[in-house]
Amino acid sequence: MVLDDEILQCPEMVDHKSIPLCNNDFVTQISVAENPNPVTSLKHNSMLRRIVYLSLVALLACPAFAAEDPETLPIGSKAIDFSLPGADGKTYALKDFASSKILVIIFTCNHCPTAQAYEERMKKLVNDYGSKGVAIVAISPNDPLSVRLDEMGYTDVGDSFEDMKIRAKDKQFNFPYLYDGETSALSMKYGPQATPHVFIFDADRTLRYTGRIDDGEKPGTAKTHDTRDAIEALLTGSKVNVDKTKTFGCSIKWPDKRSYAESAVDEWAKEPVTIQDLKLADVKALLANQTEDYKLINVWATWCGPCVTEFPHFVNMNRMYRNREFELVTISMDEMSRKNNALNFLKKKQASTKNYILDGDKYKFIEALDKKWEGSLPYTLFIAPGGKVLYAKPGIIEPLELKRLIADSVGRIY
Repeated sequence: MVLDDEILQCPEMVDHKSIPLCNNDFVTQISVAENPNPVTSLKHNSMLRRIVYLSLVALLACPAFAAEDPETLPIGSKAIDFSLPGADGKTYALKDFASSKILVIIFTCNHCPTAQAYEERMKKLVNDYGSKGVAIVAISPNDPLSVRLDEMGYTDVGDSFEDMKIRAKDKQFNFPYLYDGETSALSMKYGPQATPHVFIFDADRTLRYTGRIDDGEKPGTAKTHDTRDAIEALLTGSKVNVDKTKTFGCSIKWPDKRSYAESAVDEWAKEPVTIQDLKLADVKALLANQTEDYKLINVWATWCGPCVTEFPHFVNMNRMYRNREFELVTISMDEMSRKNNALNFLKKKQASTKNYILDGDKYKFIEALDKKWEGSLPYTLFIAPGGKVLYAKPGIIEPLELKRLIADSVGRIY
């Protein structure tokens, strides 16, 4: 927004007392000074209108005045039409399911542990009811730019359309998986409250049930199967006894939450970055890993091109999984005389993790870390609690492969 030069040149007109204006997490006040001079009152009235306008714009930008999450589509409403791209390369619209007696739309996503916990049950719904005229469609409502890395501690992929293609292939989804994250416009009309959130429509495409899939997020623990009960009732022409339930899962990442995701970048930039000396005698304890954490160890050097190229992937993994049973350890193979150079590199990469530089004979270190390792850099190990090596790779990693292993190891559901 361009500010009027007259306003910028008249700071005496603002005394910060009465009109709310957003300022980070608190609200300050501004007001327009009165001008008793009738000769200049017209000019001041014009400027007053401009200041009030700018104040209102700022007020609406305050987090406290941000748009609320949309309300859930009421029971009895008609299905809202859509045209969305699917992970299978096709584009789907409401009419594509016209031949189905019942339409089940499930708002879900990739990164949420609750959503992942229900993936197999969603596939089973298709297997059990697909031949009976029931269509199951999944829609991801999330804006991928509204998801922070540290909200992805249970997953290997994010919520982008490309990530959806990966998940659909990995999990062999037998239902259309549609992307609404470009604008979330359709999802806002349906109003899902969490992932997953189910909407079931009858043959006339009237909403007959909305809510959870069942009452047990952890697989095998459900006692009440609300979605199945609703489908069974509609198939037999009966009334759905419980047509609305609460949902439980991850909040929807609407586009207006982007600023929250972006704030993480500033937070991470402020975290301290240090480097410690690693003695050969410390390697044995590092490998034994007598902790509750899975350890990802990356051996690198500032002069190693591939090391520098792949290092940001490790920083991202640290931000994703560090709130879980996970720890990233980096070991620089730079000479001790270049310790400050190694630290400078780590600071530039914002590597606020456990960082070491080897203080000892490099050949003895190579032998101590892994007898099968020939010494080429970079080198990466992933070690389970108790010391079992789950991954050992010389050369550049494949980030998705490693993240998949980490997510599977620390657990995708709670």
